[in-house]
Amino acid sequence: MHLHARRRSGPTKAIFAVLVVAALAAAAPPEGPAGTPPIDPRIDDARMTSLPAPQDSVLAGVLRTTPPAPVHRIASRAGDVPLSEADFARAREAIRRGLAYLASVQTPRGTFFESVEVTPTDMEPRKRAASLAVTALALKAFVQAGDLGSEAARDAARRAVEAALVDDAARARATEGGIGNYVMSAVASGLAAVGDEDARAGALRAVEWLRRNQWDEGEGVAATRDWYGGAGYGNGKRPDLSNTQMMVEAMHDAGVSPEDPAMQRALAFVARTQNRKATNPADWAQNGSGDGGFVYSPANGGESFASEDAGEGRYGEKLATKSLRSYGSMTYAGFKSMLYAGLSPEDPRVKDALSWIERHFTFAENPGLGQQGYYYYIHAMSRALHASRRDTLRDADGRERDWRSELIDAIVSRQRADGSWQNAVPRWEEANADLATVYCVLALEEAIKPRVTAE
Repeated sequence: MHLHARRRSGPTKAIFAVLVVAALAAAAPPEGPAGTPPIDPRIDDARMTSLPAPQDSVLAGVLRTTPPAPVHRIASRAGDVPLSEADFARAREAIRRGLAYLASVQTPRGTFFESVEVTPTDMEPRKRAASLAVTALALKAFVQAGDLGSEAARDAARRAVEAALVDDAARARATEGGIGNYVMSAVASGLAAVGDEDARAGALRAVEWLRRNQWDEGEGVAATRDWYGGAGYGNGKRPDLSNTQMMVEAMHDAGVSPEDPAMQRALAFVARTQNRKATNPADWAQNGSGDGGFVYSPANGGESFASEDAGEGRYGEKLATKSLRSYGSMTYAGFKSMLYAGLSPEDPRVKDALSWIERHFTFAENPGLGQQGYYYYIHAMSRALHASRRDTLRDADGRERDWRSELIDAIVSRQRADGSWQNAVPRWEEANADLATVYCVLALEEAIKPRVTAE
């Protein structure tokens, strides 16, 4: 079966109601009726696990709200954020310097991160770098900053992204090279930020690719299976929270409703990555700490890089009884994905995720992984906390923490003389200053976007 050739038809109201309830409860209805496509041959069915249906008490506890609308521009004054004038000015200057660095390393084609190779987490072969993805994220950074960055660099990045999207051969190279979900999520977010009619149309084309890449009944994956609703890198790879949160973020940025079936399928997957016994029946969660944080993937029995870093094995395989460790970047990713998919801040799963965040609140490291993936962590944190509509958090010592001011302090303190950022720990390509700088500029922009309020 060719995954990208499939199209969806709209569900009936009855089917949609079942899907929403199942997704919100992080479990699922019974398997589909006769005629459901056979399981995709790229999936090793023996490795997937099935989970029981939720208890009535879980379904009764589901709380929903309207998530904040996407914000695609930084604030024009400190009072809209809120921040002190001094912090607002420091963030703007750091953004200006970061964008100036990016403009200085942009290729004549308008791209970034060229001639670099990346290793997708779940693949052995090295793949050609996601230059298009980094270019799309840089486009977003330039657009959101308004007049702080080079108009010429912004326009060149847009041309590069749009050219790759409309050219069949270029699009195939981007989506079939093993990291298609990462690429198309970045493209959707970047073009959504531009916001004019042509860019919005391009963002929606990218979103449609993301829908087709999501694992669901179309590939024979029943809603009770641990792959259901998730997204992987592409080319049939197992889903993970990092790719799924990028897909959810892209759909949110492009204005997709939280009630959209793709968002609700994703929510089912996201909830299965949470270390929470009351709503996650997976063995690793039932054996674990129940701390409310998130792991890398529930697929194929679950995995966590924090468990790997702690010497317990990425799959918890070195423990007598398998469990998995929560960690910072994935917990922020899961927390914001739940908000984007319409869960209320009062939903018990959201509250437990926030409690984990407050207990582990830090800008010194990516909790559970040290400096690995630090700038990815900072970017996920900034998006999650902006979406939370919170100005402060209460840490493990009971202190009120102004996340915006502290994030600006942390990022500015690490900015290099040329305006860039770079991680001394090279994992996940953060030793590349192009990528690290894009993450930091985007994080700073979240810190000085206008505050979103409850509707």
